[in-house]
Amino acid sequence: MQPSDTRASATAPDARAAAPTAPAPDDRHRPGQRDFRRANLALFAAGIATFVLLYSTQGLLPILSADLDLTPGQASWTASAATLGLALGLLPASALSDKYGRTAVMTASTLAATALAVALPFAPDLTTLVALRVLQGAALAGLPATAMAYLAEEVHPSALASAMGLYVAGNSIGGMGGRLLSGWTAAALGWRWGLAASAVLALLAALAFRLLIPAARHFTPAPVDARALARTVGRHLRNPLLVRLYALGMLFMAVFGAVYNTVGYRLISAPFHLPESAAASIFVVYLVGTGTSAAAGRLSRRLGRRCALYVSVGVTAAGLLLSLADSLLCALLGLVLITAGFFAGHATASSAVGRTATEGRAQASALYLIAYYLGNSLGGTLGADAYHATGWPGAATVGLTAMALAATVTLYATHQAHSARHEKRPGRLSAR
Repeated sequence: MQPSDTRASATAPDARAAAPTAPAPDDRHRPGQRDFRRANLALFAAGIATFVLLYSTQGLLPILSADLDLTPGQASWTASAATLGLALGLLPASALSDKYGRTAVMTASTLAATALAVALPFAPDLTTLVALRVLQGAALAGLPATAMAYLAEEVHPSALASAMGLYVAGNSIGGMGGRLLSGWTAAALGWRWGLAASAVLALLAALAFRLLIPAARHFTPAPVDARALARTVGRHLRNPLLVRLYALGMLFMAVFGAVYNTVGYRLISAPFHLPESAAASIFVVYLVGTGTSAAAGRLSRRLGRRCALYVSVGVTAAGLLLSLADSLLCALLGLVLITAGFFAGHATASSAVGRTATEGRAQASALYLIAYYLGNSLGGTLGADAYHATGWPGAATVGLTAMALAATVTLYATHQAHSARHEKRPGRLSAR
């Protein structure tokens, strides 16, 4: 063997070792694949189960007020308590999902919340009912805290916005179905039977979720580390874009809580005087939210996220203004616009959180939802108190104030983006 041959044979293994390896194929779920459809259907069912239980008392508020002699503000606590409990449970649930897995935590969450739902019809008084609702909200936290993280990990980025839109659409179906079922049942048999009917529907949806959800393929377990969790949360709270998205989620949900905690009272009062069963039927408007949630991803891709948010704010505010007229048609059309704008804004902001957070996605999603559900509790309580004091104009004013703040946040984001582009332009010219 010649010396050159010896050198060639000696260096050949090194050359092979230095050669770049081909990147692993991206096997995340894409549209058209069976597991993509199963994941979408499973999260759709999970959204139904969650929101059937979370808002099971909202359609009953006028009936609760009449049966237990409560003001709208007192009765609204049965709805606000659940969202408050959920907000408090989100970060612990997201940490548990990092250790035990997304699907395990989501399954345990829905089953625990359904078990508590069985106890609700036996609550003897308002205090017990509110306490059980706080616990139920905390039990529910595992599903919304991890659902967005599951989709961000398992669904290809090109399909994430549409998958998130379908998940939010499931939320709207669950919110509508739970309110309609409990409201109609309560109008016929009383609020206790209304809550029992919601528990049965939620159990069926939870079982469908467990049977359909594909196993996670991109989840890596991590130990629960309180200090690491605090650092991750701190990084997210120092991210200006995430903070703006959290604020938008809170403000959109404040409108939603203020409107839907009081609309039943308005419809059964002057000048409309609708029967309780007809007032409960108003929640069929949620179907509008199903459509706008699914379309929010297309709207964001076509107009950009900030333009989609401007449209959402404008539609919601227009609905609030229209609803002020003492006309049943205007009240209903206003509610349609409020619902459409709310769901479009929520779907746009929530999907942006999953794209913005490159690490600690479960915690980023949890922080968004904490702000979101705190907005519901705050807006629902303020809206109910304002309605009790001044009627529907008071509740609408709470919503319009929230939308004015949301527009301000979005305008600030637009200004920051324009400033950043302006600062980069001279640098590019000088580099050339």
